[in-house]
Amino acid sequence: MAPYPNALTSSIFLSLPKIHCTAYNMSTKKKQQLTQKLFIQMSGAPGSGKSTVSRLLRRSIGDTVVIDHDVLRSSLLESNVPFKQAAEQAYQLQWKLAQDFIGQGFNIIVDSTCNLQMVLDQGLTLAKDHGYTFWYVECKIRDIDLLDHRLRSRRPMTSQRTSIYCPPAAAQSGIVSDEDCRALFEKWIEDPCSPTNNVIVVDTTGNAETVRDHILETIVG
Repeated sequence: MAPYPNALTSSIFLSLPKIHCTAYNMSTKKKQQLTQKLFIQMSGAPGSGKSTVSRLLRRSIGDTVVIDHDVLRSSLLESNVPFKQAAEQAYQLQWKLAQDFIGQGFNIIVDSTCNLQMVLDQGLTLAKDHGYTFWYVECKIRDIDLLDHRLRSRRPMTSQRTSIYCPPAAAQSGIVSDEDCRALFEKWIEDPCSPTNNVIVVDTTGNAETVRDHILETIVG
């Protein structure tokens, strides 16, 4: 029997982008400057716009794969893998997929929170070992009520919160006070794991295309 169910395999490949998309409206000179292979680690609290920005970047850069941590974790949860083990296995799959796509020559965008040092360290190591340029992109929204509104408005995957006050049902974390939930989000907002170099922090309360353009201008230089 395969180590992971067919549902997981299907979800992984359904999430892959179309390659060779048209880059955003940079000058020809700046497009030519974007020659280094990129490993972009997204960061930010749930609801801060990481997935939206990731997909805009992927379409603009081209030859890029977005690895969505929530797709992996949700697929495992839907195959009855317990929540804690699903989180651990999703991270393992995340890095295996990144390594495989790096071997195929794709740029990498990891769409996940970056609240654990091991997440940051693993991405930095992969980038260094394969000659990729590592960038850390943090989507920051300090308005917790806005984050809550976004979470309530989106269609959640199995691994995702439906509100800042409502953890995923599969987490089975027991009763948590509203104050504790807000404190957890405040910690995620104010204290993510970040590197010392190539850090881009963007305010994602506004237009996502404007955010995308700022990120690309910073990367190109």
